[in-house]
Amino acid sequence: MEAFVRETGRAVVMPNDNINTDIILPKQFLKNILKTGFGKNLFYDWRYNADGSLNESFELNKPEHKSASILITGDDFGSGSSREHAVWALTDYGFRAVIGGGFSDIFYMNATKNGLLPIVLPEENRQILRSIQADEYIRIDLPKQTVTYKDDIFHFNINSQWKEKFINGEDDIDNTMKYEKLITAFEKQRPIFL
Repeated sequence: MEAFVRETGRAVVMPNDNINTDIILPKQFLKNILKTGFGKNLFYDWRYNADGSLNESFELNKPEHKSASILITGDDFGSGSSREHAVWALTDYGFRAVIGGGFSDIFYMNATKNGLLPIVLPEENRQILRSIQADEYIRIDLPKQTVTYKDDIFHFNINSQWKEKFINGEDDIDNTMKYEKLITAFEKQRPIFL
């Protein structure tokens, strides 16, 4: 997993509430299990017209938002199915963080396990962030647990273990491998059953 310590990036605002995983990545794109190649299908039904052409009025399709790394959204983001592919689509597109009013538990866990930082901020904070212009930046400082936009600094909470994993760029497998010598020693002492 790529480490996340600080991110200074442009943001795209999608203030919608109740964006579920089928909206984030529709079911017809769940055939791949490689974690890559999903970005082009992110928000597919909103990004593309029925004939397959780009919906130029959709925020992600506007040229000024092409390099956005932070998504600002509404309440209840990532509800619905448990598809990890939704997170893969967001990260493959280039998002490093999603700032919302709340996330489904499963989506939140999938995000933390795949390097996408989910940040919960109250509506009054997100209302200020929604005024961001395409050429402005937001700074996320994970060690300090702050989101900064212009002169506004907002604090967010995160579990200390997840915070440590992000800062060190470690996923669950990396954490398990820290105990490789102990695991190997345990396996050597186990009886062999034939």
